[in-house]
Amino acid sequence: MIIAKALTPPQKLAHEWSLDNRNNEGSNPVISSYMPKNIPISSRKNRAAVLICIFSGPDGELRVILTRRSMKLSSHPGDVALPGGKTDEGDADDSATALREAMEEIGLDPGLIRVNLLTVVPVIGILSNVGDFKPVLNADEVDAIFDAPLEMFLQEDGHKCVEKEWEGWKYACHIFELEAEQGNFVVGGLTASILIHAASIIYQRSPTFNQNLQDFSQLQSTLNLLNN
Repeated sequence: MIIAKALTPPQKLAHEWSLDNRNNEGSNPVISSYMPKNIPISSRKNRAAVLICIFSGPDGELRVILTRRSMKLSSHPGDVALPGGKTDEGDADDSATALREAMEEIGLDPGLIRVNLLTVVPVIGILSNVGDFKPVLNADEVDAIFDAPLEMFLQEDGHKCVEKEWEGWKYACHIFELEAEQGNFVVGGLTASILIHAASIIYQRSPTFNQNLQDFSQLQSTLNLLNN
């Protein structure tokens, strides 16, 4: 089981990618190479965006902010998720959606984040100074906030994979178990798939666990190509 922790300010910012350089958009060449243009709102009906908010932990390791969805919600109550939600009419792009939702859910000031796009919908944001972030939870949407090491989503420890089927297609559902000060959490489904993909790009290596089957997000992409 992976050990996570409550979100606390780091003692130092000491990562080789210079995460504290707000003015240098190319400070992380790996992330910067995955910056496609935003898709106009008019062509993004029924879309949603999530924020992969990354910061440097006390020992210089990359960490990602996660939440637990409120039990008051009608969909997926109690699930671990990335901050985010559906696009509003006033959102200029996916980045605006992800940042607005993070502000509404956990009080994360968009001014603290430098945004890069990983793919079209998942949005990577670098939190340069985590000590400036004072979480304010929206109890109607979020029960808890915690952070976990991003690298854990490439490691066998704490990971298991369940084979599932959707409309005759088999796919892999990745599940990660971790322990935090607030209790034990399970990260699975689309959130796990997004974080595996993000960690693979940022660390430039594949997960140590077997990936014989597509995950659900990859399956959706395959089906979309077949249907077009």
